[in-house]
Amino acid sequence: MLERLPNIRHLAALAATVRHGTVTRAARAVNLTQPALTQAIARLEAELECRLFERSAAGMSATAPANLLAPRAERAIELIGSPRVTATQMRAFLALARGGSYAAAADATGLSPASLHRAVADLSVALGQRLADKRGRHVTLTPAGERRARGFSLALAELRAGLDEVAAWQGKRAGRVTIGAMPLSRAEWLPQALMRFMHSHPGVDVSVVEGSHAELAAPLRDGEVDFLLGAMREIDPEGLEQHPAFIDRPQVIARAGHAIFAGPPPDGHALAQQDWILPGADTPLRIYWEEMLRASGAAPPHVAIECGSVITIRELLLGGDALTLLSPSQMRVELEAGLVAALPPPCPVTREIGVTTRQGWRPTRPQAALFALLLAIGREIDS
Repeated sequence: MLERLPNIRHLAALAATVRHGTVTRAARAVNLTQPALTQAIARLEAELECRLFERSAAGMSATAPANLLAPRAERAIELIGSPRVTATQMRAFLALARGGSYAAAADATGLSPASLHRAVADLSVALGQRLADKRGRHVTLTPAGERRARGFSLALAELRAGLDEVAAWQGKRAGRVTIGAMPLSRAEWLPQALMRFMHSHPGVDVSVVEGSHAELAAPLRDGEVDFLLGAMREIDPEGLEQHPAFIDRPQVIARAGHAIFAGPPPDGHALAQQDWILPGADTPLRIYWEEMLRASGAAPPHVAIECGSVITIRELLLGGDALTLLSPSQMRVELEAGLVAALPPPCPVTREIGVTTRQGWRPTRPQAALFALLLAIGREIDS
């Protein structure tokens, strides 16, 4: 279920008061009366269970939690894009965008379909844009709706981070990190980092979302994932930044006792005669495999089984005579047990592994600590 959002006007009142320092100037900036602004701040203080300002004749002096939350609130309001948008409308529209239908959105929010229809219709009027088109039972976002959904989702990520920082200051909870993990990162790199991180940051909640780059890039852009781990792309994807961590050197892997290990190391032509199990076309590892064979003077053969799951690949290798190209770390247990064996490719294959973040990402302290730890462990792997 989507979490409840703070009242947007209350957050605007907070940000304006921190920026301007007095109720008079802040009220003017957000088009509220002074009593309404004072009441908005009082309600936000009650909701957060902390004092946000010290009141005096000289004005309003922001407390530590106010200074933590205000920059996040300002950025969220900028991403929302209109002071007329309410938290209820945002919550309803995000549920609709993610669920693809009013029925799915109702299940996610607990709101009735009629309430969702009304909230999304009111949002469309407030923004002066058509946000969604209904086709039967399903809903398709318009281009404007897609832009708004991403802006709202990123605003939610900013507010979540700000509220986590306030809660950490209060000692209520230590924060949370959501990691998108592609296959290679899940073998050794991420587990090593998590063991060290949880020892140094007890109480921080960590969620690992598994998937391919294609599956995880959109959640990263939308703020649902804090950063993404795995093979880097040759060019930074739109809206994202890549941070190299270490170099991986994949090897040819097959079941122990495979005929490929009986003679001298095979050349590209010998490898091209084998059956292969590889990830889909246009993935970095598949591209490296094709480049390896071409550099060896052989044409890449047809790949009958395309698969990105290491667990599935392992079972297929053990039960047949196919080969794959993988990092030894992804088959470490099987290699140590003697179930599979590896040999270096005829032409060296390397791929850069790293952390991908959103452009302009402002991590919380726990997120920044885990990000730095991942890069440090990457340097250890490379050394």
